[in-house]
Amino acid sequence: MPSPRIPRAALLAIAVALLAAAGAAILYWRGTAVEVVRAENTKLRQTVVVSGRVLTPAKVDIGATITGRVQTVKVDEGDRVKADQLLIELERAELAAALAQAVAAEQAALTRIAQWRDVGSLTAREQLAQAEANFRNVERDAARQEQLFRQGFIGEARVDEARRALTVVQSQLQTARAAAAANAPTGVDRRLLDDQLAQARAAREAAAAKLAQTALRAPAAGVVLDRNVEPGDIVQPGKRLLSLALDGEVRLAALIDEKNLALLKVGQSALVSADAYPDQRFRAELTYLSPGIDVQRGTVEAKLAVPEPPAFLRADMTVSIDIAVADKPSALVIPASAVREPQSVEPWVLVLKEGRAVRQPIRTGSRAAPQVEVVSGLAAGSEVIVTPGVAPGDRVHAR
Repeated sequence: MPSPRIPRAALLAIAVALLAAAGAAILYWRGTAVEVVRAENTKLRQTVVVSGRVLTPAKVDIGATITGRVQTVKVDEGDRVKADQLLIELERAELAAALAQAVAAEQAALTRIAQWRDVGSLTAREQLAQAEANFRNVERDAARQEQLFRQGFIGEARVDEARRALTVVQSQLQTARAAAAANAPTGVDRRLLDDQLAQARAAREAAAAKLAQTALRAPAAGVVLDRNVEPGDIVQPGKRLLSLALDGEVRLAALIDEKNLALLKVGQSALVSADAYPDQRFRAELTYLSPGIDVQRGTVEAKLAVPEPPAFLRADMTVSIDIAVADKPSALVIPASAVREPQSVEPWVLVLKEGRAVRQPIRTGSRAAPQVEVVSGLAAGSEVIVTPGVAPGDRVHAR
């Protein structure tokens, strides 16, 4: 008796079921399709990017030290000035006259010294010599009169007259000696003349200094930031008339998150771009890290020097600073997203080995988003799984 024939539809259903079972078996043994990347050696440049501003080397306010009327203003806002350049001039006629008067007083003091040297000192010496000669003559005459009186040739009245004459010339000699001493190079008259000369010179220097204060000059080269004075204004001490940004070393200041402090070292290079000129980058160098931390902001202050500042750079300009904290020509890197528990003591990754996801502890180094350096735990060429949701031991295959 012939076997009953299986309908074609049943055979087709059986075939499909067998194929589905085979496919399921294959999918089971192959596991989940995952994205993998190969660990590879490449150049790694880790940076810390912060915003900062341009520091003014020095900003000074120019003002008058005396009260006066402004005669001329030589500069305007934005002008470049040189050191000692005249900026503002006050009226000077009255102070110039005072200086001329002081100069004349000094010259008069010098003339009195010359008169003492040419006349007074010489006259005193001659008067002393004449008084000494008179004293010697009268002294001899008095002695002779005394002798004649004792011999009885003259009366007592004549002797008394000779004695009075000797007393007079003695007094004249003492006066002449005092005058000569006073007119000596170290005498009181010369010292008085020297004191008068010193006073006249001090008065002349004070008048010259006062006159010099009518000319307001730049303390150093720089740029005029603002001007608050016009000719004819009455200015007083303490009033700001001009502000100058002095030339000097250009520096940048930035507040950096304290979590980056371990990566920063003085001497590291940086690339900087101004917000107003984003396509024009220039170099800077980290020169200062504050020893303290801003508790409220959680930041540390950093300063950078700009050895060759571009012409467009302005004081207080906002800049973006890219500090290179690590620059390695060859480092084994993987995507940062592949590292599991990156903040733990022992971060790890999943590597594809023989169709399974295998947990592999690693030690990381420098980071440069979106990459991270692997210092140990992986070899170049290792297939690292980056797909999330995969657990160690899962069957997987590369997508």
